[in-house]
Amino acid sequence: MYVSYAKAVRRAAGFAAAVAFVVGPAGSLGVARADESGFESLFDGQTLAGWKASENVDSWQVVDGAIVCHGPRSHLFYVGPDAAQPADFTNFHLTAEVMTKPNSNAGIFFHTAFQQEGWPQVGYEMQVNNSQKDPVRTGSIYNVVKNFVPPAKDDTWFTQELIVQGKRITVIVDGKTLFEFVEPEGVTGTRKLSHGTFALQAHDPGSEVHFRNLRVKRLP
Repeated sequence: MYVSYAKAVRRAAGFAAAVAFVVGPAGSLGVARADESGFESLFDGQTLAGWKASENVDSWQVVDGAIVCHGPRSHLFYVGPDAAQPADFTNFHLTAEVMTKPNSNAGIFFHTAFQQEGWPQVGYEMQVNNSQKDPVRTGSIYNVVKNFVPPAKDDTWFTQELIVQGKRITVIVDGKTLFEFVEPEGVTGTRKLSHGTFALQAHDPGSEVHFRNLRVKRLP
């Protein structure tokens, strides 16, 4: 099954040559596990404290211990508990539990920065989409590494993880490593690895996605 992920990602446009696949026993993609120590919570399970929404703020609410996006385009940026010290991450391991409703699209931006309107112009987006009309599925690094095979199902909680260390990005869904991508030298503009915060995406009024247990571990 996971070999098919590798085949799908190999069809990625642009930086496809920079993708390295982690192959485990019997040709399956390897399992990446993390020490639970050192993780800090980004969400208290009750409020949006530490987060700031752009444009359509009503697209976000907390329901049954989860952040739910449902409504017009908006992005929810993690700003941290102290406004005087904006949240900033370089090397990290991010983990979240996610549930998509049918025909829904969302994303998790990283190395990004708050902006009041529009699609974030800084950093990369890790796609969250198991069945929406956009064929780029969960785990993809949008416009960089394209996975066309959904690694999870709608209406079911799954774990989505992201590890960034140096120039290497690793994406893991339900404990299975989908791919590793090494950013090539010479990438220009703002869509690149640097440093910054995280943002969740409310894509459109027809999409509903739930996020809970958002945690991050800073890496050296």
